[in-house]
Amino acid sequence: MGNDALQILVLHGPNLNLLGVREPDVYGARSLAQIDDGLSVLGQTLKANVRCLQSNHEGVLVDSIQAAMGHVDGILINPAALTHTSVALRDSLLASQIPFVEVHLSNIYGREEFRRMSLLADVAIGTVSGFGHLSYELGLRALVDHVQGDDH
Repeated sequence: MGNDALQILVLHGPNLNLLGVREPDVYGARSLAQIDDGLSVLGQTLKANVRCLQSNHEGVLVDSIQAAMGHVDGILINPAALTHTSVALRDSLLASQIPFVEVHLSNIYGREEFRRMSLLADVAIGTVSGFGHLSYELGLRALVDHVQGDDH
């Protein structure tokens, strides 16, 4: 990739390291490594360097967002359970001023009531949910289009 490639940070929240094992009927059979590999390949097609990080710890995710300031063009994030609880994650994304897309494997709006509220959705470029591993790919395409100014 050339120097003009976009820099995209992909963040995966708690328990996503268990993909492929944890509730495959809800989250799908693909592992997190398979999702990350697919995003890297798609990133090459879109002329974007994709770096992925998963953590079960909110502070690690917040630290990575802060460290990304001035270094990445966009963030693709599946905050997992932190979607519904983390003001700290929201605040770090706002403070970073890095455009981001929120993604979810399952349709959070068709699940339990407590999963239907996102603390990030109103400040994200957009959200993609309910398409399994394709939610990530659709989100990456939309993020790259947005950053390149091709979103409208």
